[in-house]
Amino acid sequence: MGSLTKPCTWLPVLLTLSQICILCMATPSLPKTYIVHMAKAEMPRIFTHHHDWYTSTLKSVTASTKLQSETEPDPTKRIIYNYDTAFHGFSARLSEAEAEKLESISGVLSVLPETIYELHTTRSPQFLGIGPDVANNIWSSSVADHDVITGVLDTGIWPESPSFSDKGLGPVPARWKGECEVGRGFTAKHCNRKIIGARMFYKGYEAAAGSINETSEAKSPRDQDGHGTHTAATVAGSAVPNANLFGYASGTARGMAPRARIAAYKVCWTGGCFSSDILAAVDRAVADGVDVLSISLGGGVSSYYRDSLSIAAFGAMEMGVLVACSAGNGGPDPVSLTNVSPWITTVGASTMDRDFPATVKLGNGMNFTGVSLYKGQDNLSPTKQYNVVYTGRNGSSITDPRSLCLEGTLDPHVVAGKIVICDRGISPRVQKGQVVKDAGGIGMILANSAANGEELVADSHLLPALAVGDTAGQAIKQYTKSVTRPTASISFQGTKVGIKPSPVVAAFSSRGPNFLTLEILKPDVIAPGVNILAAWSGNVGPSSLSTDHRRVQFNILSGTSMSCPHVGGVAALIKATHPDWSPAAIKSALMTTAYVHDNSFQPLKDASTGEPSTPYDHGAGHIHPVRAVNPGLVYDISPDDYFQFLCTQKLTPIQLKAFSKIKNYTCKHKLDSPGDLNYPANSVVFKERRVSVVTQHRTVTNVGTPVSTYIVKITPFKGATVVVEPSVLHFTRQNQRLSYKITFKAKTPQSAPEFGALTWSDGTHSVRSTVALAWLVPL
Repeated sequence: MGSLTKPCTWLPVLLTLSQICILCMATPSLPKTYIVHMAKAEMPRIFTHHHDWYTSTLKSVTASTKLQSETEPDPTKRIIYNYDTAFHGFSARLSEAEAEKLESISGVLSVLPETIYELHTTRSPQFLGIGPDVANNIWSSSVADHDVITGVLDTGIWPESPSFSDKGLGPVPARWKGECEVGRGFTAKHCNRKIIGARMFYKGYEAAAGSINETSEAKSPRDQDGHGTHTAATVAGSAVPNANLFGYASGTARGMAPRARIAAYKVCWTGGCFSSDILAAVDRAVADGVDVLSISLGGGVSSYYRDSLSIAAFGAMEMGVLVACSAGNGGPDPVSLTNVSPWITTVGASTMDRDFPATVKLGNGMNFTGVSLYKGQDNLSPTKQYNVVYTGRNGSSITDPRSLCLEGTLDPHVVAGKIVICDRGISPRVQKGQVVKDAGGIGMILANSAANGEELVADSHLLPALAVGDTAGQAIKQYTKSVTRPTASISFQGTKVGIKPSPVVAAFSSRGPNFLTLEILKPDVIAPGVNILAAWSGNVGPSSLSTDHRRVQFNILSGTSMSCPHVGGVAALIKATHPDWSPAAIKSALMTTAYVHDNSFQPLKDASTGEPSTPYDHGAGHIHPVRAVNPGLVYDISPDDYFQFLCTQKLTPIQLKAFSKIKNYTCKHKLDSPGDLNYPANSVVFKERRVSVVTQHRTVTNVGTPVSTYIVKITPFKGATVVVEPSVLHFTRQNQRLSYKITFKAKTPQSAPEFGALTWSDGTHSVRSTVALAWLVPL
């Protein structure tokens, strides 16, 4: 955030806002969608059902308003959804005045405005060490009775994909309560023993954006976007041999948990993903009987009690459902995370050891390597030099629309017959190539900005093109300005594996710290999210552009949308092995077994800088599924523990009631601070000079060898001394719980956070908790 150096420059803005406010006062507010959170236990006895209570509550504020017109005699028609399981209440169309009235009525906990969420958009099983042998071993006959059901909230599903074959799967679990909803292009026959449920949620979307145009968009669970099919297949897709995209990434495509069942909940439409629909889907999914929810969506960060997804995820957790959410694609900016609640598993993105290299050779003989998934008939000869042009201002800090290759900015007289250099940003990467092609260009070099650094994301371009890093891009642009007739050639090298270093934290992956609660370290983990091959919709081309008429069974995408289902699928694997484990125990296993070194045995790096990443970037580290199945110890957290954490967050009694809907939790003041939550990581904040000692408490549960002894090891810090008591834990049985205390004593305040680890080891298991120290005091 920049500092405010010229306050007077804000005067026109303030005047404009005041004018808008006058207009607002003069104009009656139009109805908008609000989510009304009700206190289930406070329903008056005169009502026999909560829905009757909700209707009566709504009528009490609409009876005297002007919005109840002759065309709408019954205000209950404004109700969009009733929520019953993970969340209690309803969503409805209300004016601002009505929403304000509702907040003052007994039994109403909060009235939240509709939020629009956005999508956070092969080899990964092998890279993660869970090839077919390991996966089949985990899904052995001994756990066959524990069929795991993964719910995916996204754009729907393309059921014809071979990734959703049910070959070899047994009957649908008897406990399943879900349905296969039908609509245009989707019948009950499209569900099988793999896709055991498919639902759609659109009432909130239609209430805000108008009726869905069914001539262009299927009002059914069918996926016309591709995103939902890709994430569902990543979670639990069946094995498909010879999967590839135009010959790239060829091999067997397989989800993380190939024998898990899939329930698809379509919540995203052409105009976005609306919180009232998302909330209805989470509520329904929990009632249907899912074990894991994978949600690759984000909508900013709100206080815990005002975040409808956070509240619904709390309810899901209470019912034993693990909720994995994408961290967001706001990196490398700090404090850009979404989905930060401690009961949510927040997933960042990393690269794999596979790449799709392409090379640009300049007329001066210099070569630069980039990436591409181009495969088409308009190939350029790799031995011939073609004219190349950059239309931007080289070396200027002023953004030039022409350099970004935005629609309508390129002059055909300048670019026709040439390779065009386009800067990354504003418009989709592949769309820039279409703009070049429309203007007569024959190829494109897509140059990263400084913010993207050296991270390379491959795309299935519509003309010969490759992406290069910021350093290469700057050098190529400088070359075009240094010679009279710059030339270049582009060649493509296919697929390469064994790339080092990997994994690397993706530049786009959102970063911490978690500003809602600094003592809760986020993200939790990172997982593969760059250039991921998985199933695709047959309705749209691999670039998702309307001008792309190619159709493929598999596509390669990047984003935390892709990393989230990796964790959701691995969580399903752990659940299959340990069906009695809580969501917190599963997350603990993922976090304490994660690794923080790449395949060149160096600390994980940040793609945006090339420097070592920190836990604010990678959380506990990169997931290691095989180790996570047998972690040795887990940090378990009960729903009441999470509630006690909320008691440290300065919430009012009414705000706390948002989370006590199923059980009558009360604040018992069990936690001295937020850092006392039994989280599998330690984030320590020295907030005042006079507070020089911070103490945190943890309890571990033995899920490994019954009789075992664990010895602690702690990283030394410059700014504080750390003492763990006791330093040895002796277990005599499985599921035994033992506690310890960590005392952090400030020594020398540091200008930047320090990071390390606290590790318990019994010689077989290494249970690692990330430690972060931060000083919020003047140095």
